[in-house]
Amino acid sequence: MKKVIKACKQSYIKYAFCLISLLCVFPFQSKASSEDSVRISLLTCSPGSEIYALFGHTALRYQNMKTGMDVVFNYGMFDFHAPHFIWRYIKGETDYQLGVTDYFYFEQEYSERNSSVYQQTLNLLPEEKDALFQILQKNYLPENRVYRYNFFFDNCSTRPRDRVEECIKGKVTYTKNTSPLSFRDIVHEFTAGHDWAEFGIDLCLGSKADEIIDYRLKMFAPYYLKEALTGAKIKANDGKERMLVSNAEEIVHRSPNKKTVESSYPSPLLTAWVLFVLVLLITAYGYKKKKSYWGIDIVLFSMAGLAGCIIAFLVCFSQHPTVSPNYMLIVFHPLHLLYLPFMFWKAYKGKKDPYQLANLAVLTLFIVFFCLLPQKINLAVVPLALCLWIRSLNYVCLNYKRNK
Repeated sequence: MKKVIKACKQSYIKYAFCLISLLCVFPFQSKASSEDSVRISLLTCSPGSEIYALFGHTALRYQNMKTGMDVVFNYGMFDFHAPHFIWRYIKGETDYQLGVTDYFYFEQEYSERNSSVYQQTLNLLPEEKDALFQILQKNYLPENRVYRYNFFFDNCSTRPRDRVEECIKGKVTYTKNTSPLSFRDIVHEFTAGHDWAEFGIDLCLGSKADEIIDYRLKMFAPYYLKEALTGAKIKANDGKERMLVSNAEEIVHRSPNKKTVESSYPSPLLTAWVLFVLVLLITAYGYKKKKSYWGIDIVLFSMAGLAGCIIAFLVCFSQHPTVSPNYMLIVFHPLHLLYLPFMFWKAYKGKKDPYQLANLAVLTLFIVFFCLLPQKINLAVVPLALCLWIRSLNYVCLNYKRNK
């Protein structure tokens, strides 16, 4: 869905040629669209292996057979090397922009990465084509091309849809996907096989991502927009109906012979269970020897506290609309990190620690009832919660055993 500006892969000469051609054609193009020589299509690109490309991509293709102009309007352009990009992305203040690329280079890029590209030719009237092209020209002006990106509500898939709707003289009725799905369900659909990416996204998304969404909100994902356009109709102001898509075809074919590189890393769930078994064995041995092994607690509670800081920041300060509330804060929260010095001071003095007892109670409730929460919990969180639970239980039991 996201497309990185890769200057190292496309020479400045190519971009200059594309932009010069575009600028030369723009002033004379508004009248040309009144003829059949103009075709505007929606392009849907299959997912790639990079995390920013897991959800696919959408763009608009403009062709003029008379002038030979064939360009792609792409709302998914961003510069990963822009100042403070990661920080701004976490805060929900990422700026994307509309880019224009010669179709030849667009096709070449997706062909090289072995991604399919599907083209749906829009069944627009000449005046609607003209209106859409003028909208795209206006959007491409330097003062208009940058916009505030939102992964679910304003992205490279929703923007082309909205621009098409703006130019149509009437109303579009889409093929409605009535499956009861949430944002998280659709995210999982496209992160299948990328377990660590899915795990990280699940930690950040809150309970609002689990609310059932309507067919229109599902179009944030390019393939769902493509599906919605199949069978969609335009109902004109005079009551006449026509299909929105006049022709559909696959214009870039994915080669089945090319094998995708599969991750050799163990899954988060397997990793978490292995960690829990190690923590359990060490804790059992330490309990037998009446030793607490503070080093394990330093690592576990520090990591849980750091994760909690990130989640708490997203909940309190991020502009992303689906990160709050987040029930992951029951397990991972900043108090683990802040209370760490006091935890070990009490352990060193052999004093009772109400924090460990409270943490034990809270985690017990979470482990028993997490399925009832209004938020889908990634299963890898359960063994991680058990690691913290067993360490708090160990502290409480050792303290009781010493003071018995």
